[in-house]
Amino acid sequence: MMALMAIGMTATAQTGILGRLQRTAAGQGHVTIHQDVRIDALLNQNIDPLAVADERVIKCQGYRVQVFAGNNTRQAKNEAHATASHVKTYFPNLTVYTSFTPPRWLCRVGDFKSIEEADALMRKMKATGEFKAVSIVRDQIELRIEN
Repeated sequence: MMALMAIGMTATAQTGILGRLQRTAAGQGHVTIHQDVRIDALLNQNIDPLAVADERVIKCQGYRVQVFAGNNTRQAKNEAHATASHVKTYFPNLTVYTSFTPPRWLCRVGDFKSIEEADALMRKMKATGEFKAVSIVRDQIELRIEN
């Protein structure tokens, strides 16, 4: 089974841009590329890169904790990214989303199906004393499901 998968992936790689780079021709050098199969999947767009990673992502309505909302200035952009880094120092396992949703920069954390889960995180964040202006917002979330 693994041999068939390897042959299939090799055949896929040979037809894409990386396959063309690795072709051997007389009088030319040789290129060898070592990469994760998920990169090949993205480049060739022939298989789902998340399926290769043995997990799928489902997007649905849920909740996140908003830790920053600014305006559309460069300073607000920098503050949003700085806030994201600050969150990562206290909560390294959380997924942090920094985005520009006109007319403001946002920094939101987590992917929660219920408002109770989001509230529990918000209380933990407030308890650190570092995050005072946090709130729960309804947002499209990403739920990871392992195969």
